[in-house]
Amino acid sequence: MKKWLSLFAAAMLMISASGCASDTAQQEPVVTEAETVQVSYYDLQGEVSREDYLTASDGRIIVENVAGDTSGKTYEILFNPLLSKDFDTIVEEARGTTVRFYGWGGDEDLNNWLDEYYAPLMKGKYDITVERVPMGIDEILSLLAGELQANPAGPNNVDNSTGTIDMIWINGENFATASTNNMLLDDYAWKLPNLNEYVGIDSPKANFDFGFPIRGKEAPYGEAQLVMYKDSDLIPETPKNTQELLELAKKYPGKLTYPALPDFTGSAFVRNVIYDIVGYEQFQTMEADKETVRAAIEPALEYLRELNLYLWNQGKTFPSSSTLMENMFADGELYFGMSYSAYGVAVNIENQKFKPTTETFVFDSGAIGNTNYIAIAINAPNKAGALVAINEMMSPEVQAERFKTLRTLPVVEYDLLSEEQKAAFDSVELGQGVLPQDELLSKKLPEMPAKLVPIIEEIWLEEVVGK
Repeated sequence: MKKWLSLFAAAMLMISASGCASDTAQQEPVVTEAETVQVSYYDLQGEVSREDYLTASDGRIIVENVAGDTSGKTYEILFNPLLSKDFDTIVEEARGTTVRFYGWGGDEDLNNWLDEYYAPLMKGKYDITVERVPMGIDEILSLLAGELQANPAGPNNVDNSTGTIDMIWINGENFATASTNNMLLDDYAWKLPNLNEYVGIDSPKANFDFGFPIRGKEAPYGEAQLVMYKDSDLIPETPKNTQELLELAKKYPGKLTYPALPDFTGSAFVRNVIYDIVGYEQFQTMEADKETVRAAIEPALEYLRELNLYLWNQGKTFPSSSTLMENMFADGELYFGMSYSAYGVAVNIENQKFKPTTETFVFDSGAIGNTNYIAIAINAPNKAGALVAINEMMSPEVQAERFKTLRTLPVVEYDLLSEEQKAAFDSVELGQGVLPQDELLSKKLPEMPAKLVPIIEEIWLEEVVGK
């Protein structure tokens, strides 16, 4: 758990139980001496639906007979007043404003796409200025935590606009942490027309992130699937599993490595190793207990320690980021790498960063895939602008352009597109060195639950580095 979370210890005592676990609906709402109290509609069993929330006109819903409560009180579900407005009104409010988009800035291709395509599109279409703020997710959430300590947002729905962050690129354990600690705007995603029309509000990607319930607090941004890559001119063999990878590491000592955890890509690679060695099924329902997790992954830890002997710098240290590892590969220092961008190798070949002999592969047992998202800070100064910007990010036109330029797997559902929209995706040439999409999807494995990821990263630091 991040150190900055201690800032919210006191505040959490005043927050309703929404979003803490998959069994939230069975928990009782927070009850005070007041005649009405604030509760999340997720705590109510059958009393309030998404439709009730979406059609409420004054930012509140009044309900009685809350499940689990015998006081007879009336409960008031409050949400940000902005979300009571129709989307066309929100678009008009957003015109002429600036939206600050905070996210990892280590992908130059993505940075260029945001600056040269997406930001001009938003300015021309909506007169919204998108300001990209490159920052690591730990720094982003630490900044947000400090702002909320100074100006608490209250439970979910207080119209707090005192912060500096509008949009946040986020997913996985970071989303689970921010969601649980009342740092993100609730319920906004259901207001987005493009989520409803092209993704579907009942889609798994709109409802669960690393197995954690989303509940309208983030919207899908792009799909990702872990792939490994190698220079086939230097390594003609393609490993089908972790054991064959180990044999290659022995054959080409010092030419393989992976980014140090908690780097997102390095962490995914370690989880994929775990899956290949001990399977993935047991983790989907595993409790977040360190010793339980350690026992389950011990065969993989033993493998990683043996692998260290043949890695770059003998596993005493690891590249600090996937960007650094990628550069080492491009310079010929490494013969092997991995990426969460399934078609990123094709882009790097086109940009002449990678040799044309670079090829991607996955283990026969499969490769982890997930979705990344955009959330809105609960104290965002420009919530209207953020809503419009995120909705546009999910438009078929923008998703097709991302697919064409960045080779990012789209979040829109192909079957929900018009024939013209489908044609925009069908026309994209994936390029050299990549696997066909049907092969990738056939080998896509579910992510590990968010609560287990930081535990695995902590165990890796204790049991693998330098061992």
